[in-house]
Amino acid sequence: MKYSVMFGKTTRNVARDEVTANADLLTRAGFVEKLMAGAYSYLPLGLKVLNNIADIVREEMDVIGADELLMPMLHPKDSWVRTGAWENVDVLFKLESRTGREYALGQSEEEIVTPLVMSKVQTYRDLPIHVYQIGWKFRDELRSKSGLMRGREFLMKDMYSFHEDQADFDRFYEITKNAYLRVYERLGLVAKVTEASGGAFTEKISYEFMVLTDAGEDDILYCDQCEFCINVEIADLQSGNNCPKCMQGTLAQARASEVGNVFDLGQKYGRDFGLSFIDRSDSKQFPIMGCYGLGISRLMGVIVEKFHDDRGIIWPEIIAPARVHLVNIGNSDEVIDHANDIYTRLCQQGISVLWDERETTAGIKLKDADLIGIPYRVVVSSRTLEEGKVEVKPRTDEPALITIDELISRLNSTPA
Repeated sequence: MKYSVMFGKTTRNVARDEVTANADLLTRAGFVEKLMAGAYSYLPLGLKVLNNIADIVREEMDVIGADELLMPMLHPKDSWVRTGAWENVDVLFKLESRTGREYALGQSEEEIVTPLVMSKVQTYRDLPIHVYQIGWKFRDELRSKSGLMRGREFLMKDMYSFHEDQADFDRFYEITKNAYLRVYERLGLVAKVTEASGGAFTEKISYEFMVLTDAGEDDILYCDQCEFCINVEIADLQSGNNCPKCMQGTLAQARASEVGNVFDLGQKYGRDFGLSFIDRSDSKQFPIMGCYGLGISRLMGVIVEKFHDDRGIIWPEIIAPARVHLVNIGNSDEVIDHANDIYTRLCQQGISVLWDERETTAGIKLKDADLIGIPYRVVVSSRTLEEGKVEVKPRTDEPALITIDELISRLNSTPA
């Protein structure tokens, strides 16, 4: 990518109503642009990060044997009436067509996926089934805030599993939990599996995956010795209490942001649609269902909240929009030719590069590089040419002069 011709640049202007780091930095760095409260355009750099996060999620869903599909975002009213959600889900966007028919914009997909999957299920031998999609969701939030972390339109991975009994659901829940924890670990995040109310989805206890951040929307209590964690809203506990699970640790309270969840839906949706299968005793049975959400665009916001400093974003290398931010200082033919050679060599090695080849000052280029937050900044100048080297600076480390061969060797030995 050449910065001068790329759509979307850094800006010094940010709306005064943006109070979170992710909203401020992603806008100033040219990753997103706010259309209205809770809805953002993802510019080329932002879309690359979003797709990189989605690809990691896909890889982990493939590991556990889930099949990807894509379902409609526009749903007929009747599907939501059948489950009672048309009247009971207050965040549901409702639309009326010119013919007078009513529709909902999908805020989840239970109403659509249940008839779809069960049309392929005859007996217990057809189960279990695990399908997921990565798509846009819509929720009529009364107060959309915190940048990408609480939107009216957002990108989400939602998976649905169908089982012949509770034991098989419990088995798959553990598999999915571990897959989610691997996703967060690969992104450099530590997530706590938090017990919470099932809310509008189910009366059963659900599990949320929480990342500690001051920009979060929930308060949790967690043990300093074991994995126990619970949402404060349903807890008959408080900070300083002994852990009720391990009895050794002490509970601490922290602000956190939800980045994923799991709901045990029981047999509700099979019953609502009257869709059953023949079980091992040759009787009709409704499937046990699970719903597993993971916020892709929300994760992008959470990552910026966790990884930034006073100069800008610090992207984890695995999801950065490029691995190298190439900067030429000076615009002599010699400097430009050398920078172009480096750009070409890196691209030929499969190393993604953003080359800032603009005719502007060194100060502006270096400040923009810090703001954008790509893992390695590589500077080419008349001084580095004299040395026969380039200046390489990891985003959070000191610069060093090395040869281009050494740079390529270093990047190839630590693939993103």
